[in-house]
Amino acid sequence: MKARAFEGASLTIRNVRRDFPEWHLGRPRYLLWAIDVDTPLVRQRVLAAQRQLSGLLLDDYARQPHVTLSLCGFPSTAPCHADDFGADALHGQVARLQREHPRPFEIRIGSLNSFASAPYLEVGDAGAHIARLRTCLAPGEHNHPDGSYTPHVTVGLYADAWPTTDIRERLCHCAEDTPLDLRIERISLFGYRSADIGGALTRIADYDFVHRVMHWHEASPFQTQPAKRA
Repeated sequence: MKARAFEGASLTIRNVRRDFPEWHLGRPRYLLWAIDVDTPLVRQRVLAAQRQLSGLLLDDYARQPHVTLSLCGFPSTAPCHADDFGADALHGQVARLQREHPRPFEIRIGSLNSFASAPYLEVGDAGAHIARLRTCLAPGEHNHPDGSYTPHVTVGLYADAWPTTDIRERLCHCAEDTPLDLRIERISLFGYRSADIGGALTRIADYDFVHRVMHWHEASPFQTQPAKRA
């Protein structure tokens, strides 16, 4: 799959470490649903990939290994912006998860590849479970609010507009890693500081596939928690 890296782009996208007030409008936190894959073996693979791409990546990328499923938005008790995320939206997501009742499944963490903006580890999902979860979390015309989607684990962000031919050559010389198989039994609602590009994720809650409930690790951002299993 490395031959498909960058999808025809001649340069990588330069990422900049700064605040983005024009995006967050003073809203301090952004939420998303993701699969937590922050295991020791995956962490080692991410660190190895970062070493292989040394000198090309933005410093201080601290986001834990994860597979993004659905972008939520900025939590708000009184949504008014298109990218605000309110309690009703979260309650609807949990209700759909309970109704669809996704079961535990397997994914496979594969080799190093790259988008124009960021290198990543490939994620295999032979049963298309990730696609179904995305549809469940954001149905209909809202299924892809973040554009085209490839399951992946981000390794870092490119620090400049590097020639993709040079990076593609590095990727081609990377050893093919033995795939890592992971069993997924939950998905997680995460948050991060909107002013910190590549900052660490904070786990807010987990949705447990088997018991069909949300397990909260901190107070709900809307003060009231979604209903548990019906």
